[in-house]
Amino acid sequence: MFGFMRQAAPALPVADAIQKVADGEMILIDIRDHGEIAASGKARGALHIPMMRLADMADPRHPDFHPDLKAPKPIALYCASGARSSMAAGMLRQLGYEDVHNLGGLSHWAAAGGPIERA
Repeated sequence: MFGFMRQAAPALPVADAIQKVADGEMILIDIRDHGEIAASGKARGALHIPMMRLADMADPRHPDFHPDLKAPKPIALYCASGARSSMAAGMLRQLGYEDVHNLGGLSHWAAAGGPIERA
């Protein structure tokens, strides 16, 4: 019975994501609200797509679709702690994105040496 259960993909180490984003091999999305970014900055190179807008901006059929999401690249997401980005990863998978990773919170990015830029 257990042989038929789908195994979850191993978590992507944040340090690997930092390198992939720097090399242009991965799309990074900050799904926090505008106020959170104003208070703490965001990961360098991250697109800012607030959670409440993600379903529209990640849907190629929607007029507000973000053109950077057309690229056939893996996607990594983060929020403040990892809870919202976990939900956002599920949302992207439902929209058909396959290679999606939850990096946790901005603090995980910073702790792994990821650069932060101020808004």
